[in-house]
Amino acid sequence: MNAVLIAIGLMLVLSLCRVHVVVALIAGAVAGGLLGGLGMDGTLKAFNDGLGAGATVALSYAMLGAFAVAIARSGMAHALADRALAMLGRHEANGSNGFKWMMVALLLVVAISSQNILPIHIAFIPLLVPPLLYVLTRLQIDRRLIACVITFGLITPYMFLPVGFGNIFLNQILLANVARAGVDVQGINVTHAMLIPALGMVCGLLIAVLFSYRRKREYDLERIEQAERVDTPYSKMSLLVAGVAVAAAFAVQLLLDSMILGALVGFLVFSLSGVVRWKEADDLFTEGMKMMAMIGFIMIAAQGFAAVMTATGQVSSLVDSAAGWIGSSKALGAFMMLLVGLLVTMGIGSSFSTVPIIAAIFVPLAVHLGFSPLAIVSIVGTAGALGDAGSPASDSTLGPTSGLNVDGQHNHIWDTVVPTFLHYNLPLLVFGWVAAMVL
Repeated sequence: MNAVLIAIGLMLVLSLCRVHVVVALIAGAVAGGLLGGLGMDGTLKAFNDGLGAGATVALSYAMLGAFAVAIARSGMAHALADRALAMLGRHEANGSNGFKWMMVALLLVVAISSQNILPIHIAFIPLLVPPLLYVLTRLQIDRRLIACVITFGLITPYMFLPVGFGNIFLNQILLANVARAGVDVQGINVTHAMLIPALGMVCGLLIAVLFSYRRKREYDLERIEQAERVDTPYSKMSLLVAGVAVAAAFAVQLLLDSMILGALVGFLVFSLSGVVRWKEADDLFTEGMKMMAMIGFIMIAAQGFAAVMTATGQVSSLVDSAAGWIGSSKALGAFMMLLVGLLVTMGIGSSFSTVPIIAAIFVPLAVHLGFSPLAIVSIVGTAGALGDAGSPASDSTLGPTSGLNVDGQHNHIWDTVVPTFLHYNLPLLVFGWVAAMVL
């Protein structure tokens, strides 16, 4: 049995059994390393070497956590709650559910924009979502729906729109690796190639919104009030400082491409303005970092897990084995390539890292099976995107959890990972297979 399959399977089973994701990742990495022939010393070395790759993102989240707590201290959460609740009251008086869907649409638009118009990726989540939790809870909106909405906005734009992060994924990674593997991609419209798979994502979102999570769900308001300080007094000056801090943080991140420096600048604006007192800054900073500690440790452990999987050399053998099983069947070939992409991405946690791994083997195989260049681009692109939703170690699932679980009422696995897996990976498998057969 392939060591990568066993490692990923063990990690997923332990996670579903409510074993902490960090423990599940470490256990899966050790099992995969030992079965892959690395031995305990080799496994630990590969795991330790990989940890550093996740440190930057983990520190970024810790800094954003401190920044988010400073925003809460400014009273912005209270102000947003007051304004939104006033609007909610008017809509309730009219017997309308319009405000609920307006909030859902707002988060969807912001998530989509974070990939292209304002390419800050997951940085907006700890800043925007926690202040809105009180209102979302008053509306009794199921947080699993919000997780699905945000994950859709984080994934679909980069796999369909060739701008922002989509330009990196579609042009610099997908088309470049397909061309490197020997396919002429001149004249290929990458948006056309990824249209049908993207419709699979839309289908999953509609199912989540219209059927799966449209019922009301109750959460403990007192826990949100305690976590978000919705009773914190605020003034025009504190809100102005908060606005300047957020704008400064985003500007620094865009200019320097650093969430760490962006969050640091935002926190300094609060400190220098007096909204956060110097004598309180240390405790507040520590509180914010604690809030994001789980997300950071998962990201670090995930990089160690991915490094062990790579070191075993059995990711490539998994791809080779799939090629051997396919034979001459185009239908089976398309399905197996997509399935292997799902497994690899769920283990590594990154679509951007999966495409180079699978393209080298699957592109020549797809050419041999007679797929058109457009279909090949669609297969490889979909295989890479599969697993980004539904992976315990992906920032597309860790991001929503970081915002929705600040009060401890949103489970990462059962409230984010499982819902996004069911609503996006399964439709992507189907729509990706259809795209491969008809393009």
